[in-house]
Amino acid sequence: MANIVALVGRPNVGKSTLFNRLTQTRMAIVDSTAGVTRDRHYGKSDWNGLEFSVIDTGGYVLGSDDSFEEEIRKQVQIAIEEASVILFLVDVVEGITPMDEDVADLLRRSGKNVMVVANKADNNKRLESIGEFYSLGLGEIYGVSSINGSGTGELLDDLVAILEKIPLEDVEDIPKFAVIGRPNVGKSSLINALTGEERNIVTPIAGTTRDSIYTRYNSFGFDFFLVDTAGLRKKGKVHENIEFYSVMRSIRAIENSDVCLVLIDASEGLEGQDVNIFSLAARNNKGVVILVNKWDLIEKDHKTVLEFEERIKKKIAPFTDVPIIFTSVTKKQRIIKALEAAVQVYENRTRKITTSKLNEVLLPIIENNPPPAVKDKYIRIKYITQLPTHYPTFAFFCNLPQYVRESYARFLENQIRMNWDFTGVPIRIFFRKK
Repeated sequence: MANIVALVGRPNVGKSTLFNRLTQTRMAIVDSTAGVTRDRHYGKSDWNGLEFSVIDTGGYVLGSDDSFEEEIRKQVQIAIEEASVILFLVDVVEGITPMDEDVADLLRRSGKNVMVVANKADNNKRLESIGEFYSLGLGEIYGVSSINGSGTGELLDDLVAILEKIPLEDVEDIPKFAVIGRPNVGKSSLINALTGEERNIVTPIAGTTRDSIYTRYNSFGFDFFLVDTAGLRKKGKVHENIEFYSVMRSIRAIENSDVCLVLIDASEGLEGQDVNIFSLAARNNKGVVILVNKWDLIEKDHKTVLEFEERIKKKIAPFTDVPIIFTSVTKKQRIIKALEAAVQVYENRTRKITTSKLNEVLLPIIENNPPPAVKDKYIRIKYITQLPTHYPTFAFFCNLPQYVRESYARFLENQIRMNWDFTGVPIRIFFRKK
């Protein structure tokens, strides 16, 4: 299960600066990924070997000053519902404001893991004044400076200690499929079509802190978990139309899954937000199947499917080796085909190729198409192996790894895809010194 850390607090307390520090400036950063509809408000961090996701709520407060308070209140409620730990940022220079007291009140009653971060403690005098925040009644106060990083080590040590104590769900090792996509593309309808009318679908597993996250589907020869994103969980008291809510839901579903079924609306085509959701799954190294839903509403001729596929592939390039299935959830058209595709992608994602086979097939190709020389330096790839990761990762050992261009890495990826079936699965390639 994914560990999600949410940064909450009123505007201008330094949430984004702390976010940047946690997700970018440490050498151990895993990845920083674009938010679902905004630029970077979602990233990954790693401290003492423990990986966790960080979400900066600041990027999702919309509107004028007078709507800030309502938006922040909603976000805190969502963070309470979805995050493993909440970092509540306050400003040492300004001290406690009525808005801080409101947020503290919500957090106190939540029973969630909360850490109070008194930001802008850039010098000793400011550090001495963090004591006033104890009156918020949320325990230890961490005086930090997001700008220069002081105090963040201690904060992260204690954050990781909390994350390590949160029990992971013991979920059986069968495929986990997430249904993701923009609002109103048919996610709930697909889940209901799969879970609602088939009586032999079994057993939600109780999550540690929330209603069931996984629902088992055992029918038509399939056996997998459906990871909740749309409507499996009881609705919270949160307004669902706010952007941050769908972002949190998508991230949690993606991180807890093996394969993501990305639903798009046939009548609207692949929009920017769909591409971002697709990228979020791909950059988390999950398998992907694209489902073009509401296909029954489209007027078609013999070229429609091909043209639609071409348009999608243009927008998701360079990762275009992805199954695209045209469905109508309401008419139950090709739902089983979508599940078959997801199962195949799951198998592709777990495919292992022996080192001898990799070298036997790829070395002659590389010999005939060597990497371009750089500054009169010739790159010689000697040896290839697949690394023991949860998704396909290959290491190419060579004399000058730093000179291999991205275009050549893409050429090698295409050769791997031409020789073995990795459809629907992102491939990672590394060049290492022999």
